[in-house]
Amino acid sequence: MVGLLFTLGRDSSAGESVATKPVLVELFTSEGCCSCPPADALLRTLDTTQPVPGIQLIVLGEHVDYWDDLGWQDAYSAHAFTVRQQTYADRLRLASPYTPQMVVDGTLEFVGSDRKRANRAFEKVRALPKVTVRISSLKIENGSLRAHVDTDPSPAPAEVFVALALDHAQSQVLHGENGGHRLEHVAVARNLISVGKTVKGEMFSRDVTLALSATGPPYRVIAFVQETNQGKIFGAAVERVQQ
Repeated sequence: MVGLLFTLGRDSSAGESVATKPVLVELFTSEGCCSCPPADALLRTLDTTQPVPGIQLIVLGEHVDYWDDLGWQDAYSAHAFTVRQQTYADRLRLASPYTPQMVVDGTLEFVGSDRKRANRAFEKVRALPKVTVRISSLKIENGSLRAHVDTDPSPAPAEVFVALALDHAQSQVLHGENGGHRLEHVAVARNLISVGKTVKGEMFSRDVTLALSATGPPYRVIAFVQETNQGKIFGAAVERVQQ
């Protein structure tokens, strides 16, 4: 069975043309953390309203697993996201990882529910040059998603990542700090892999395959170019896939 796709530029609800400068917004969160629902709500708001003129906010929710033994196991958590967050903590010289944490373009971090800090971060990165990233030839076949990813030349050695994320998700939390609450999420990462590296001045082009965690729900495919050793994000792109 093959699924068709439709493009996600600037969200149609914003009523604006496709933005030319993408900014990757990562939220490290957990359903076991009582401070996280407001950050999840902010991520949804950023995604649907696209409040910064001239910028396309590409959001990605990454559920960590270090809350899973404290009363509620987050079905969307993965240790790989905990490792990614720890790498950011080390690079940004933080005492430790925490939730909810928002990281903008790999360089600016703050409490994920802090709208003012988010706005300041978006203003700081909006003037930075970006590498164009393209996702094409998307199709779902035999339980896998296939795509082609290519980029313009990188300004420095970099790694290319592709994430497969559920477009939206909901959970009825029965136990733990959020027990009794129904939580909503957007762009929930289910698979995040490195698909290759590139050197300064070199373009990137590769076919990629990602396994689907479930059949039926719509997904987002997010590709981004990140400076080696999980540094700044040079460029990003997103497409939606409707099964």
